[in-house]
Amino acid sequence: MTARMTPVPFLLTQGDALGIGPEIIVKAFQRGALADVCVVGDPAVLRRAARVLRARGDVPELPIAVIAHPADLCDVPPGCLPVLALPEPVAGQAELASLPWGQIDARAGRLAAACIRQAVAWTMTGAASGIITAPIHKEALFAAGESFPGHTEMLAFESGRHTPGCQAADVRMMLANDELKTVLVTVHCSLRQAIEAITFDAVLSTLRIAHQSAILWGQPRPRIAVAGLNPHAGEGGLFGDEEIRFIGPAIRAAQAEGIDASGPHAPDTVFMRARQGAFDLVIAMTHDHGLIPVKYLGLDQGVNVTLGLPFVRTSPDHGTAFDLAGTGRAEPDSLMAAVQLARRLLGGRLSCAA
Repeated sequence: MTARMTPVPFLLTQGDALGIGPEIIVKAFQRGALADVCVVGDPAVLRRAARVLRARGDVPELPIAVIAHPADLCDVPPGCLPVLALPEPVAGQAELASLPWGQIDARAGRLAAACIRQAVAWTMTGAASGIITAPIHKEALFAAGESFPGHTEMLAFESGRHTPGCQAADVRMMLANDELKTVLVTVHCSLRQAIEAITFDAVLSTLRIAHQSAILWGQPRPRIAVAGLNPHAGEGGLFGDEEIRFIGPAIRAAQAEGIDASGPHAPDTVFMRARQGAFDLVIAMTHDHGLIPVKYLGLDQGVNVTLGLPFVRTSPDHGTAFDLAGTGRAEPDSLMAAVQLARRLLGGRLSCAA
């Protein structure tokens, strides 16, 4: 009997049901960008998004195929959006498709978190190739009783629950587009907390994760520039000594391990140099130091990547855009770029013999 090739899909979590996630998912599907992708979400929420777009004339009638497992993708008829409904609905889920768009609601946060957990569970068993996440709203997550400040931390914890010892993965956020890739040492915390979290171990771990991740996506010796924390990278200690105490020693330790790292570089010029081709990756100490340069180049092609997970995870680099939710005006470009990058990071290996 000849083995049949069946798709091992990426899973796309629908994000906050009251934000733009459902709308950009429908648009991306109608533009042909979600082949071999299953949406993890609520069918009623996605049908409402499709109705909004159909009323504008943006998309035709969209049939939705509700499936129970990623392996069922091969049974979905052409032209149908495959939606993986949760095995058990969460409290308040049935009300979401009738709530006003663009508001913070614990029910939306609860469903978004449940979709992420289920997607991780399926992916960790090998039923999915990786995860793409539509935007969530952090306040909605907190209102639902979740303690995670964002996707990055939740994915690290949830993947750890499915590994021996239940140890959360040591992960880092990378924001990437065709011109610039930036990896962060610290992410979702106050600036004061971020400065306190910059240690030798944190910087060295970030260098190792960035280096190993680049090898996995086919770049065996990435040139990594490390941005300093302080103006002019501290100017020899005149403007701060974190570069002398932590950042510089971590760079030298990484170099001793064979990592092509340099710096600390002045943070106000290193991104320009990387964009011009001097470096392949830039490591930044804090969230805004690293993300402002990438986002300034445009949100339409920016992609958020979580490095250090045992699977590929990408996301658009924008939020829930509550001001646009329900209008049909949100564009799916960044989501489509996230899908494309997930495929490239996986190396195109999207099928297995069954």
